[in-house]
Amino acid sequence: MFCYQCEQTKNGTGCSDFGVCGKDPKAAALQDLIVHVAKGISVYAHRARAAGVRDQEADRFVIEALFTTVTNVNFDAARLQEILRRGVSIRDRAKALCEKAIREAGKEPEEIAEGPATWCPAEDLKGLLAQQKDLGIDARRARLGDDIVGLQELLTYGLKGAAAYADHAMLLGAEDETVWAYFHEALDFLASDPADAEALTAMSLRCGEVNYRVMELLDQANTSTYGLPEPTSVRVEPVAGKAILVSGHDLKDLHDLLGQTAGKGIQVYTHGEMLPAHAYPQLKRFDHLAGNYGGAWQDQQREFEAFPGAILMTTNCIQKPRDTYVDRIFTTGLVAYPGVAHVEGPDFTPVIEAALAAEGFSEDGPDRRITVGFGKDAVLGVAGTVVEAVKSGAIRHFFLIGGCDGARPGRNYYTELAQAVPDDCVILTLACGKYRFNKLDFGEIGGVPRLLDIGQCNDAYSAIRIALALADAFETDVNSLPLSLILSWYEQKAVVILLTLLHLGIRGIRIGPSLPAFLTPAVVNTLVEGFGLTPISTPEQDLAAILG
Repeated sequence: MFCYQCEQTKNGTGCSDFGVCGKDPKAAALQDLIVHVAKGISVYAHRARAAGVRDQEADRFVIEALFTTVTNVNFDAARLQEILRRGVSIRDRAKALCEKAIREAGKEPEEIAEGPATWCPAEDLKGLLAQQKDLGIDARRARLGDDIVGLQELLTYGLKGAAAYADHAMLLGAEDETVWAYFHEALDFLASDPADAEALTAMSLRCGEVNYRVMELLDQANTSTYGLPEPTSVRVEPVAGKAILVSGHDLKDLHDLLGQTAGKGIQVYTHGEMLPAHAYPQLKRFDHLAGNYGGAWQDQQREFEAFPGAILMTTNCIQKPRDTYVDRIFTTGLVAYPGVAHVEGPDFTPVIEAALAAEGFSEDGPDRRITVGFGKDAVLGVAGTVVEAVKSGAIRHFFLIGGCDGARPGRNYYTELAQAVPDDCVILTLACGKYRFNKLDFGEIGGVPRLLDIGQCNDAYSAIRIALALADAFETDVNSLPLSLILSWYEQKAVVILLTLLHLGIRGIRIGPSLPAFLTPAVVNTLVEGFGLTPISTPEQDLAAILG
């Protein structure tokens, strides 16, 4: 195997024997083949669209297939094989549909002789693993070089990240034909094994552009379904009673579970990126949504072991469960891990039964709380106050400190940076990176909290809308605002958010704790020169550079 799609890849260069994330070589190879088949589907779906025909199953499969291969989603080789073979079936049907549409238009379909569109899978796992060796990153690097393959992977990982957000929106009925069309166009482009650096860069920036629309769709889907997020005090210590912990990102799964547990004497807690759920009116109306338990995803083994109830993983980021809780953790949706029970939502009966059988919390913890829910509508509702505070000098600067958390040393930088931000500055945060400092007391400036939790990683759309609105209020652009972006990344959703920011022309972004291994020095230099992308240094040096 070879994989370097996440920030914690081995030695900062690539996992070649076993994934740091826990992915074994079989799962890694099957994920590569799933992406290969998705490219094959798109070869035909892209051409069919040009002939006026759309295959909805192909559209949705490509999104799900890409999301399945995001870091810490699916580790189960058996399920991955099922997905792969279903993908081949969909590709063959897409081919027939495409050729029929083209012939009905009075033309003759082009002959496609090789590549993902014609690939034939081996009959058994051993054969599939052998096939992957000719299709993986190492084989392409030997043929095309590190720079080109790194750009190919930049686009691929951007597509994976956008697919994750598109899947969440799709589950709530939000779709956009232009989004599906772009996915097929981009995957068809990758199927041709492109070696043009400028074309790859341009397609990656378009991925950022399309992802902006995807995040808008998801924002609209979430807010129209669950209401506009509002500042909300969230308990971060347990209460006595039976308990279920919900981790991941999916609000629909949480809503369904809350409905099914009502009146059963079970308290439901959020974990990780589910924390912002407490700010949505249609979710927090459930009295048994008791609070948030624990912190970011990388601490889950210790936290889940101590949690005396059932656990539901709705999306990434699952880690290998310990024996102490493997019988009470469940996956749903696209998430899977060998030996872990998988439930098909919206029926969460097995999770509820496991919670009732577990001991639960014996007593209340202290009443400690944090505040969430500062999405774009809440912040822009007090925009006048914020603007006046900036004009008067009460607020000197805004720092957006957020992104993915992770276990690699160096992420204490974000805690130290937040603590060192001067008292006349406001911190915006989002995604699980906020757990590095979100339980600290930062106080207020003229009634405006100095720490504003915008939400999940997919709420980057809210952060962008806030920045654009402030730019309008000051009759300038985002780059001229007293605003600095200091981001942490871990996996592919963070990659696509970065592409979105670059597409929007936002410059001077600081990123860490390390640069992506798939970006070679030459590519990084291009991003530094073209967009001012800067690796983080130390909190003291970065603050001095930002504030002068």
